[in-house]
Amino acid sequence: MQTSFTLADWAVLAGYVLLLATAGWLSTRRGLASRDDYFLAGHHAPTWLVAISVLSTVQSAATFLGAPDSSYRGNFTYLSGVIGALLAAWIVARVLIPRFYALGVTTVYELLETRFDATARRAAALMYLLGRILASGARLYLAAIAVSMILFLDVDPQHIAISAFILLLFGLVFTFMGGLNSIIWSDLVQVVLYVGAALIVAIYLWSLIPLDFGQAVDALRHAPGGTDKLVLIDTSLNLSAPFGIFAVLTGVTLLNVGSSGLDQDITQRLIACRDARQGNRALYLANWVSLPVIALFLLIGALLHLYYASGSAPSGSFNGEKVTVFMHFILTELPPGLRGLVTVGVIAAAAINSGLISMASVLVNDLYRPLAERRAPRGDAHYVRAGRIATIVLGCALFGMAILSYYWQRYADSSLLEFVLGVMAFAYSGLIGVYAIALFTTRGSSASVIAAFAAGFLTVLAFQPYVIDSLNLPESLRGIAFPWQLVAGTLIAAAVCAIASGQASGKGVVRSGATR
Repeated sequence: MQTSFTLADWAVLAGYVLLLATAGWLSTRRGLASRDDYFLAGHHAPTWLVAISVLSTVQSAATFLGAPDSSYRGNFTYLSGVIGALLAAWIVARVLIPRFYALGVTTVYELLETRFDATARRAAALMYLLGRILASGARLYLAAIAVSMILFLDVDPQHIAISAFILLLFGLVFTFMGGLNSIIWSDLVQVVLYVGAALIVAIYLWSLIPLDFGQAVDALRHAPGGTDKLVLIDTSLNLSAPFGIFAVLTGVTLLNVGSSGLDQDITQRLIACRDARQGNRALYLANWVSLPVIALFLLIGALLHLYYASGSAPSGSFNGEKVTVFMHFILTELPPGLRGLVTVGVIAAAAINSGLISMASVLVNDLYRPLAERRAPRGDAHYVRAGRIATIVLGCALFGMAILSYYWQRYADSSLLEFVLGVMAFAYSGLIGVYAIALFTTRGSSASVIAAFAAGFLTVLAFQPYVIDSLNLPESLRGIAFPWQLVAGTLIAAAVCAIASGQASGKGVVRSGATR
């Protein structure tokens, strides 16, 4: 079958660009009069739209390409991660979101200033920026793989760089143009496109399988080797299994607490609602809607298993390059036009504009603005311009991380899904440990906060294969899955933060939000 892009594929891609441009223009006609307009959509974002935007941010190219590969080679246990997401949503809705609204924050790290001081706030902002550059850069790399394979039929470093640059331009344009309001509306377009593309692929794939529904279920329940590929819950205590139920109830739950409550990428959307109640509703709705979306991508993996079981199984490579089974199917089996639609789905799932606006918000409000205000008061227009400049600088950082990820992921030899999720543990371990001490105890100081961030980061770093090999650390560390790495990093960070006896600075302000 023809594997290069045809005129029909390019037409679909051009239609996507036009649709996004229209959505961005319509969402920015009101103008940007203030910092709140640019960074928080003026607190007028509808609950349902915020929920869709959160879903778009959480479900990245890792889900689009990684989830089908997970169910093709394993089972449906990745879906059990939603349990951890819902538990985390309850914690965030009860503990964090009310405090953010009570304090009227623009970024979630302002809360640490009320508990400790400005130095602690800046340290949290820097930790977030480092973690988000790692995580969003890894997502950009993952999407660049797909775009490079589709456009150039390989994953040569030069073509990865070109593909990453194309994707970066998409993100920069829509962040620069209209701030958060433009992004959440473009998120709606992107969710419709990548979920729609997945649904069409699933229907097309089912049409190729010579089985009825009952036969398909039976084949999945009795896969070769006596495996049940429809298993949802893994009850084994296996430290190398990232989605075992014990890992879900601990590390995956912590991952989602960090993602939903301490990562400005998502919390920026939640505090763009009118009040805390609507922010909570948006978070719950996003997590419930993620259930059928994840199930759809896992279903594609199960259908790929049935499809290749009746024919020749993919070799795991294409033109000598290692690819996921879904990527192999896209490149070798999809007809023209549909291949273009799936490419649009990958680009939509990989949109990095959400990461850019959240990082710009932190860079401007937590780091630049306090320094600028010491010299002279600045108007909101100044900070909107600063936010736009910040997006360009941060975009360059993401591009650099995408190139680094090319070599990092190959050395680690981990699946794309685990690689992208595991990178998030670097920043989350320190943030969760520090916030746990700050909110539930009277211990900690600005100095211990900084030490805790470093301790959490270094703990997760110790589990990386390159570090294990370089420092001759125990080989047993190599097989520990990312949820357990996050648990270890969080516990160590919390212990380090709690070493200090306590620092009183605005504790009453922070705790007042808990009763709202």
